[in-house]
Amino acid sequence: MILPIVAYGHKNLRAKSIDISPDYPQLSELIENMWETMYESSGVGLAAPQINKSIRLFIVDATYYQDEKPEAVDFKKVFINAEILERFGEDVAFTEECLSVPDIHEEVIRKEKIRIRYLDENFEPHEEILEGIVARIVQHEYDHLEGVLFVDKIHPLRKIMNKKKLSDIQKGITEANYKMIFANKKK
Repeated sequence: MILPIVAYGHKNLRAKSIDISPDYPQLSELIENMWETMYESSGVGLAAPQINKSIRLFIVDATYYQDEKPEAVDFKKVFINAEILERFGEDVAFTEECLSVPDIHEEVIRKEKIRIRYLDENFEPHEEILEGIVARIVQHEYDHLEGVLFVDKIHPLRKIMNKKKLSDIQKGITEANYKMIFANKKK
């Protein structure tokens, strides 16, 4: 089932998410719905807060980048109760976008490598070092669990320049090719 995406301005995008356990209700179905929603929305990652659930769960499929970025080959994972343990390496700029913030594309600087601990969909533990585009996507999705959006990390002047667009998104005045939930949509 395709789920609506929560738009910029919605309170759940700013809430810190909580850990879940293996007995979380209908978790397999939720993850399946998240994959379907992400693909239908043309995303490469989706975090539970973006579908109105304040839980520590996100999914990533970086294979969109596999022709240019070797680290993206076959990189499709579920992250539960993730914790970034370390961010290191060079600062790298890259233009990001977000399903919750449609029609805004801005440069964000992030560390090129991370060390992350997480559980997969079977609640098996993992600790990995990720780099390049996969580290970037994971950091972007992880930020959602912490109540942080990519627009919080853009240059202050660019944020000012996007102020009207961000305000319009909050009001539901935006175009997206997927269903959205808005914080303050005018009737």
